[in-house]
Amino acid sequence: MIGMDAIAKPKGCTSFKLRQLSRVVARHYDAHVAASGLKTSQYSLLSHILAAGPVRPVDLAARMSLDASTLTRNLKPLIAEGWVEVGEGADARSRLIHITAAGRAKRDEARALWQQAQRSLNDRLGLVRVAQLHALIDEALDVLAPGEADDLAS
Repeated sequence: MIGMDAIAKPKGCTSFKLRQLSRVVARHYDAHVAASGLKTSQYSLLSHILAAGPVRPVDLAARMSLDASTLTRNLKPLIAEGWVEVGEGADARSRLIHITAAGRAKRDEARALWQQAQRSLNDRLGLVRVAQLHALIDEALDVLAPGEADDLAS
């Protein structure tokens, strides 16, 4: 357990420590999800498209906190694989992104691997520590960027 001195006087750069943790956790998930042929970012994108249903690119980008060019770049390989399609929207100028049956199947395959990664992380860190980490992250997001923790969790 961390002593009160460590809590009262943080050592080092918070940004660096968070990035370091993020990289370690990302590698853990990437290693599991890679067996599906997806990157974790692609799994996340498929999951968001599935959850949002047919969705306008601008709404998907906002939901995922991405800029439009990043979303477009990330969609290209999913479209090329036939996992996602972009069709016409309500009018001639709008587009809707939707997941295909093949995309659902690929997402389901990756989801099982993602769940293995989560269980493995839970085992390594312990459920109490993971729950505390989630609570601390959510609390920090509520203070630093109100509303974003709820938006990103969906």
